[in-house]
Amino acid sequence: MAKGTTGQRKKTWLREMAEIIITAFILAFFIKVFVFELYKIPTGSMIPTLLVGDRIIVVKYVYGTRLPGINIRLPGLREPKRGEIVVFKSPEDPGKSFIKRFVATGGETVEIKDGKILVNGKAVEDPPAFRQVYYYNRGQFGEEGKPITVPKDCYFVLGDNSAFSKDSRYWGFVPKNYLIGKAVIIVLPLNRMQLITDK
Repeated sequence: MAKGTTGQRKKTWLREMAEIIITAFILAFFIKVFVFELYKIPTGSMIPTLLVGDRIIVVKYVYGTRLPGINIRLPGLREPKRGEIVVFKSPEDPGKSFIKRFVATGGETVEIKDGKILVNGKAVEDPPAFRQVYYYNRGQFGEEGKPITVPKDCYFVLGDNSAFSKDSRYWGFVPKNYLIGKAVIIVLPLNRMQLITDK
């Protein structure tokens, strides 16, 4: 009688543990795919806003989540806003993720002139982050005197560390479907913990 009871308790305990582990796995997968994910900054292209080694949380549902394994994107809450810091798949190597500042969307023209960004012929002053960076004329898509029109369903992005950033000036445009999410907070190291704003 005692042995049977012990065996049943063991089976019940194992079943409960399996349910907890499976539930946790499903929840973690759901959160990673649809809600947010942790990323580590590998380069200095976003200095001084983000430093090498910073670990950041990227919210995915804001712009719409791309379902894994299939070319379907769920509707988002809104489109990216100028000045927001976004994470996306590299247009040159979709297996890698990049992080840059959102500058322009499809149908807008972009030009870098005298260190400033011009969108549709007007210097971008808002958010203030654009006034704090001198943007260099480099790359095929960053030549002075040559405004570039962003194709439909694409984005133009730039790094804050303009002298040392490979961005849309070099490789062109980010397809809308490559967008992963919005960078919202630095979580590590602890002395760097702060919200990531577009200011």
